[in-house]
Amino acid sequence: MIERYGWSDALRHDFAPHAAQGLVPGRVIIQRRSHYVVVTDQGEVSAQLSGRFVREAREAGHPAVGDWVGLALRTEEGAATIHVLMPRRTAFTRKAADREQTVQVVAANVDTAFLVTAMNAEFNARRLERYLASAWQSGARPVVVLTKADLSDDPDTAVAEARRLSGEAPVIAVSCVTGQGLDDVRALLRPAETAVLVGSSGAGKSTLVNALYGQTVMSTGEIRENDARGRHTTTHRELILLPDGALVLDTPGMRELALMDAGEGLDATFEDIEALSAACRFNDCGHTNEPGCAVREALTAGTLDIDRWQGFQKLRGELALLASKEDRGLRAAERRRGIAASKAVKAAKKTRGKDEAAS
Repeated sequence: MIERYGWSDALRHDFAPHAAQGLVPGRVIIQRRSHYVVVTDQGEVSAQLSGRFVREAREAGHPAVGDWVGLALRTEEGAATIHVLMPRRTAFTRKAADREQTVQVVAANVDTAFLVTAMNAEFNARRLERYLASAWQSGARPVVVLTKADLSDDPDTAVAEARRLSGEAPVIAVSCVTGQGLDDVRALLRPAETAVLVGSSGAGKSTLVNALYGQTVMSTGEIRENDARGRHTTTHRELILLPDGALVLDTPGMRELALMDAGEGLDATFEDIEALSAACRFNDCGHTNEPGCAVREALTAGTLDIDRWQGFQKLRGELALLASKEDRGLRAAERRRGIAASKAVKAAKKTRGKDEAAS
């Protein structure tokens, strides 16, 4: 059964030590806070993390939808305890909405990332660049899916703009009302491979899942009249097995996508700017007033869009700030370890002195 969910000989080989301990493999198909639904060869089970797992794993090390895990089954209860998280092939991540630099795994072990944005009032070029950077960084193949083509007053312009931004990533215009583009999306799906749908609330992700499935399997909402956006309906991540054997992972809409460790993804998304930077006279060009700056020349000539350049600078600045915070955090942690070690040495010397005095 789990072969239909992507289980392979390579995974079986890697899982062998855990199988020898009596654990069984499964893939997380639903996550709601600390509750998981996992598919195994014995069927779907309700699962929770073991106490030891919770204590020892960082938040980013907790299972996400798409992850392969090792479980101790309680067959009579239809339940299980998760003890092991298998290494991920790919991971679509973002920075969690907290003060710490917590990595939130949106989807694990995905082959294709469908970046879903509507062609009506919801389309936003800068947001699409952000999604592209995350997708390229994840290791999955990015595909831009422009939904609600039937509601767009100028679909050709939206498609042209998306293609200008997407580089090598395909762009597909879709209407779940007319059926436009659905066959093009299906052509990119493969049995036992996983595609994740990511995008903002109301972009039409769940509607697309229903269209691909052929019936309603995910809740959807109507479009709001005041801003032409859909209502947020998906409240959890869920991996769905389509009738043709492909897997799609629906996700709740994101209000924002804060990048985490996406330097390579940023380079892939802005290959045009990277090429211009490489053509500058100086390797350390700051792209301000330096002579021979290819970036400034392109901006002046209008061959590089100023909004795209500013969007690139903003994303690069975010990553630099995150790296700086991480460095400060590491240094602070090192100082705390040094203080603790010094206190331990002083305590040991004090105890030894008392013992010697007593003898």
